[in-house]
Amino acid sequence: MKLFFFAVLLPLLAFPVMLYCIYCPSKQSKAKPKSGTGTSLSELLRNSHRILDWTTELLAASPIHTVTTFMGIVTANPSNVEHILKTRFDNYPKGLRSTTILADFLGRGIFNSDGDHWRIQRKTASLEFNTKTIRTFILSNVRLAVAGRLLRRLSRAAAAREVLDLQELLDRLAFDNVCKVAFDVDPASLIGDEDDEVREFAHAFEDAINLVVERYSHPFLLSWKLKRLLGIGSEGILKKNIAAVHRFAMRVVRSRKEAGAAALGDDLLSRFIAEADYSDEFLRDIVISFVLAGRDTTSATLTWFFWLISTRPAVQERIMGEIRRVRSGRPNPEEGGAFTLDELREMDYLQAALSETLRLYPPVPLQVRECAADDEWPDGTRVAKGRTVMYSSYAMGRMEAIWGADWGEFRPERWLHKDVEFRPMNPFRFPVFHAGPRMCLGKDMAYIQMKAVAASVMEKFEIEVVDKERERQLEYIMILRLKGGLPVRVRERNG
Repeated sequence: MKLFFFAVLLPLLAFPVMLYCIYCPSKQSKAKPKSGTGTSLSELLRNSHRILDWTTELLAASPIHTVTTFMGIVTANPSNVEHILKTRFDNYPKGLRSTTILADFLGRGIFNSDGDHWRIQRKTASLEFNTKTIRTFILSNVRLAVAGRLLRRLSRAAAAREVLDLQELLDRLAFDNVCKVAFDVDPASLIGDEDDEVREFAHAFEDAINLVVERYSHPFLLSWKLKRLLGIGSEGILKKNIAAVHRFAMRVVRSRKEAGAAALGDDLLSRFIAEADYSDEFLRDIVISFVLAGRDTTSATLTWFFWLISTRPAVQERIMGEIRRVRSGRPNPEEGGAFTLDELREMDYLQAALSETLRLYPPVPLQVRECAADDEWPDGTRVAKGRTVMYSSYAMGRMEAIWGADWGEFRPERWLHKDVEFRPMNPFRFPVFHAGPRMCLGKDMAYIQMKAVAASVMEKFEIEVVDKERERQLEYIMILRLKGGLPVRVRERNG
């Protein structure tokens, strides 16, 4: 389930920004000479198919792991990340460019806000994520979706010896879950049982995201704004999609309000309605923001996880041993059934394997901010007011200075204390869940949900990746994904 990767807090679509902003060399750079500099446009074009790995190489080659260019500054230095996300948090808002690009889609929802407006929403959301009822609601939805839908679908595939795209199934599962948790609507996309209104919402949402991405490829706001004003090209289509998304979300908000207190449940929309007399438009923006923030993150991580362990039988066996150990603690372990919250929390090695997956393939590999006032970073880089700044979680996961000489190995043991107990990493060295005031509200629940899916699937099925030797290909628009999906064969485990 994808909702709870708030650390990921709306990937601000850094790939197009990189293409335009990062790599233009400049004589106007204010960084000290020891920092890295951008490269030529011809080099950018030659490496466009491997932009994240190329960026990582540039940052690794810099003595301070920071690259300064004419249009933007990129860093993989933990001290700089802490400075941006905590020490000078108020000096690095999302910025006018990004909030303007997303304004007609997300309004002033929590993931497209800065300052006091963001703080008000953050406070309300943080209170709700700490309640026992919302945690119970989330876990019950995951159990229903996994046991009632995903496992049944995998059983049918196993019986038919069918090759299926596991990435697509996980995407559908996550979309169903995030809609249930956000506003208690079940799209039933995993079983293909959507009604017409929900199907229109899902398709419009998907298309709107893809079209919003195009705005980041425009060097000036005026260029796409003119297309929007004239209602032509991609902006004309985007306007219709946004209208369909807003129409559906507003209908849900108003029907819930009209039904009164008796109709309020444990979903997040109900929680916000009960909290205060927010406007319909504000609640609509909240709903849309939650769905956007959570629709791809955990499914992408789980896809990478199954891909990575497919060639590592020792990792698979240790996870299976942990599942058997947890099951053995039950009075009747042979009965099976959904894992309890306490059982999932006992799975330290599985959490370590998922963390190792996130280190190598963070769902949002690059985060974008804007400098509000002249500043200087701990590594000596000077940042001018209005400058675009970015930190790369993808590059940080590949830094020898952070992870050691074996950074390129998939080794879950690096997360374990005395090879047993899960040990979290300093969030400024591992900023996949953000850090500081914008730290992910649902970090713990994200792990619980991913562990529930991974453990449930692995306990009952052997997942054989088709063509394990296929070259890894990244696909990064909104979320870092495995290009071409993950074709697998499924076999039920004996016993």
